[in-house]
Amino acid sequence: MTSDHLADVLDVVRVRATLSGAIAVNSRWASRASLCDQLKIIGVLRGHVTIRTNGAPPAALEADDVAVLHARSWLELHGGTGTGPVLEVAAPRGYVRHLEPAGFPSDVVVGGHIDLDDTGRALLTEVLPSLGHLRGSLPQTGSMRRSLRLLFEESAEERAGSSFARRQYGRLLLLEILRTYASAPELPPGWLRAQADDRLRPALAAMHADPGKPWRLHDLAGTARMSRTAFAVRFRAAAGVPPHAYLTRWRMLLARRALAHDDVTVAALATQLGYGSESSFSHAFKREVGESPLRYRTRGEYRD
Repeated sequence: MTSDHLADVLDVVRVRATLSGAIAVNSRWASRASLCDQLKIIGVLRGHVTIRTNGAPPAALEADDVAVLHARSWLELHGGTGTGPVLEVAAPRGYVRHLEPAGFPSDVVVGGHIDLDDTGRALLTEVLPSLGHLRGSLPQTGSMRRSLRLLFEESAEERAGSSFARRQYGRLLLLEILRTYASAPELPPGWLRAQADDRLRPALAAMHADPGKPWRLHDLAGTARMSRTAFAVRFRAAAGVPPHAYLTRWRMLLARRALAHDDVTVAALATQLGYGSESSFSHAFKREVGESPLRYRTRGEYRD
C-alpha cells in the first residue's frame, strides 16, 4: 500500500493564499505592521532583510529565503545599508516601489498570508514554529522558491486569471513549506515527523485509507512489519501520541471537515468513522474538539 501523507492532509484542509503586497527599495528602510493572519509568509527575492516578531528571536533573511510566522501579533522588517535616513514603508497592498533616489532596487520583499479552515489550523498548530526561517540555499527549497516567484509575478503583473493562479501557487507554496519542514533533521514530535518516518508511513497510510476500520495495535504493527511493542514505542516517539490517539485525532479532523463543508448527518458520519452509535461519536468529538458536532456545525467555520 502506498500513500502520500502530505496529500492526505492537504485533501482535508481548505487553503486560500493571498499575496498582500511587494516592495522594492534601494535605501535603508523599515516596515511595521500588526498581524491578524493565521499564517504569514515573508519572502526575500533580492537583498537582505531582518525580521522581528513577538515570541521569537530575530531572523536575518537572505535572497530566496522565506519566513513563516504562525499566530504572531506584530511584525517588523528592516533592510538596506548605509548611513542615510530610514525610510518608513507602510505595509503594502499590491506592488509598491520605493526607489529614492531612482535606481535599481537593492531589496525586493513580498508578503502574504494563507487563510486556513478550522481543520487546517488544528493540523498546523502543532508543526509550525512561531517564526520559521526556511533558507533558500538548501537544495530541497528549490520548488518553494519557484512557487514564491510565480506568486510574486502574478501579483505584480495582474494578468488575466491572476487571482486563480495565486490561489494555486499559494497552495503549492504551503506544500513546499511543509515538505521543507519534513526534511528537517530534528522535527518535534507530531504528525509531520511521523510521516517522515519510513517505517511508520505504512501504518499512517492504512489509517488514512480506512479510518472507520476498528484498527488494533497488532494490525497497525503488522503494516510496519514490527512487533507491537517496538511499533508502539516508535510511533509515540514520532507522533507524540499513541497510535489509537492519533487515529482518533485523524477521525475528528475528517469529522470537522465534513461538518463544516459537507451535507452529511451526524449519524452517517459516526458510521463512516467507525463509531457504534451517534452518541459515542458525539462524546468522542466533544472530548477532542470541545463542543458537540451539532454546535460545531451551527457555529460555522471559514469557507472558500
